[in-house]
Amino acid sequence: MKPGRITLPGYPSPLGVKLDMNGAQFAVFSRHASSVTLVLFESADPDAPVEEFVLDPHLNKTGDIWHLWIAGVSEGQLYGYRMDGPYLPFRGHRFNPHKLLLDPYARSIAGGPVWDLRHSRGFDPDSPEADLSFSKADNAACAPRCIVVNTEVDLFDRPLKTPLADTIIYELHVRGFSVHPSSGVEFAGTYRGIIEKIPYLKELGVTAVELMPVQEFDELENINVDPATGERLRNYWGYSTMSFFAPRGRYSHAGCMGEQVYEFKDMMCALHEAGLEVILDVVFNHTAEGDQMGPTLSFRGIDNSIYYILDENRRLYKNFSGCGNTINCNHPLVRDFIIDCLKFWVVEMHVDGFRFDLASILGRDQTGAILANPPLIEKIMEDPILRSTKIIAEAWDAAGAYQVGNFPGRWAEWNGKFRDDVRRFWRGDENTVGYFATRITGSSDLYGGENKGPLHSINFITCHDGFTMNDLVSFRDKHNEANGEGNRDGENTNLSANYGIEGAEVTPFIERRRVRQIKNFIATLFLAQGVPMLLAGDEFRRTQRGNNNAYCQDNDISWIDWGCLERHREIVRFCREMIRFRKEHHALRKNEFFTGSAHNDHPEPDISWHGTRPGEPDWLPGSRFIACLLNGAYVEDEYGTPDVDIYLAFNASLFSYPVLLPPPPSGGAWRVAVDTALPEPDDIAPSGCERPLDGLRYRVQRGSTVVLISGA
Repeated sequence: MKPGRITLPGYPSPLGVKLDMNGAQFAVFSRHASSVTLVLFESADPDAPVEEFVLDPHLNKTGDIWHLWIAGVSEGQLYGYRMDGPYLPFRGHRFNPHKLLLDPYARSIAGGPVWDLRHSRGFDPDSPEADLSFSKADNAACAPRCIVVNTEVDLFDRPLKTPLADTIIYELHVRGFSVHPSSGVEFAGTYRGIIEKIPYLKELGVTAVELMPVQEFDELENINVDPATGERLRNYWGYSTMSFFAPRGRYSHAGCMGEQVYEFKDMMCALHEAGLEVILDVVFNHTAEGDQMGPTLSFRGIDNSIYYILDENRRLYKNFSGCGNTINCNHPLVRDFIIDCLKFWVVEMHVDGFRFDLASILGRDQTGAILANPPLIEKIMEDPILRSTKIIAEAWDAAGAYQVGNFPGRWAEWNGKFRDDVRRFWRGDENTVGYFATRITGSSDLYGGENKGPLHSINFITCHDGFTMNDLVSFRDKHNEANGEGNRDGENTNLSANYGIEGAEVTPFIERRRVRQIKNFIATLFLAQGVPMLLAGDEFRRTQRGNNNAYCQDNDISWIDWGCLERHREIVRFCREMIRFRKEHHALRKNEFFTGSAHNDHPEPDISWHGTRPGEPDWLPGSRFIACLLNGAYVEDEYGTPDVDIYLAFNASLFSYPVLLPPPPSGGAWRVAVDTALPEPDDIAPSGCERPLDGLRYRVQRGSTVVLISGA
């Protein structure tokens, strides 16, 4: 201990570290620890001198909170904890004072991807009893360390609160978005790299970026290698959180000794100034500590029996995440931790919303059973600080809890049924027309309950998990050999097609078919009721070479090749214009479902369904053509001006049809806004330049989408 270092008992709140003018307050929870030691490091050097403060359970403990105030501590101080207590795996306790532990509330983690977490195992790996043994090996030299950071610095930035009806989400990976040499940015693969790409995002027209995990994780936890190259594979996606309050250090150009916090904030300010929201993909279903053979990094060594759902044999973990453990989300203390974390990202980091990975786990009780009214899900929804944030559930988990349509209140959901039914329809599968019609009108079968509507549906055709849109039309089968798992990993049912040849080398005919099909997918996504989400790079045909599970590929399989932007300008333009078309028409982003009947003193219904003849839709299993008419009289803009009438026709068949059109309710003539069968630039018309039709007939080509408009 440094000479003259003054300490005081401190207070049990807030948890984590609170700086003041003269020092810092430390507070950490542990119910079952018998001893807690706070360790301060002089520098990041593995052999740096340390100061250790053993907390007195009578003086430095209130309830289950251990606390201490230390003079002279300032921003940049490195620290960690050691906790002693019972090592009784069969009772769920795994305390080990030889292991340095991360503060669950730490705002920053030092060191970047250089930790050797093998030494963080709490058991002796050479023991025949493995995790029932006890390791006396000290891991402090190679373990991650917390950094004291003042995150309360206000940059005078605030969330944007863009209405869901106006939201267009763009899912991206912070590193992969700009790390490729073709990106043309100075700060490749970083938060600053995203700032440099803001002009592109604005030009494309999206309104929100959804960032794949940015909470600190260990990318070296993957032990597999690429069998062809011998390259060490990594945890690239980051769905294995190590520290939930800490922005990823490696994504910071400025450094990973606390600078990542400020670079993240700079990114937030720049995106908000450009009118772009930020949604974080958060992983509260499991942690990086894995199963009973995993490392002891934080929660396991702080209070294993509280933070995790344990098996009946309490040595083991219930694994509803598929990743070794499951967070005990509905333990009252763990609920508080999750809410505190969400509030931190909103209040201090200014994010606009969250997408919850494997969110069905948030609804499991302390035994793993699905709750009827999960308190955590309700608390996230109703918390007064979180009320204006977007909350989006991936409404399933790895143990079969598929709950799409069941999340309550204002929860939106990734609509996996939209993805699957749209893919099936455009592939030409039988018995898909009815499902397709339901999906493009907002999925009333899922979201037709009380206080719900189309905007509860986050519509997507591709996401980080699975094929890219280019690969969806280029590969029939997955090609994950580079993952080092014998092509056994990844989804086997992709609902994809290659149109004759597997892969990139194709004939001009197949290439034209693929281009048209990509346009059909893009058109469907932005014409459908609900909130569209586009996977980054799909607008210029990014490929993963048929890999549908690129979680471990920190290389050009996953990185966005910006050279595709020039090679596929036709798709880029089409996507940008479809986004523009969606923004121009309120009829495509309604808060309520269509009724199919006339109301509000209008003689025609708000939506009508058609086939190749007006009023004769074909719902039979063999049908692959459907059309609908959206009556613009039912939808007004902010000035009370009705929208145009919009006729949508989707032909997934192998035949072209001379379609007899219904007359526009507005009484005008139809004009051609979109026809994916036409070559660029006639595939989509600029606003006000739509070609008028002479009469009520139009040939809808095979495998194409047609959009007609009529009115002002």
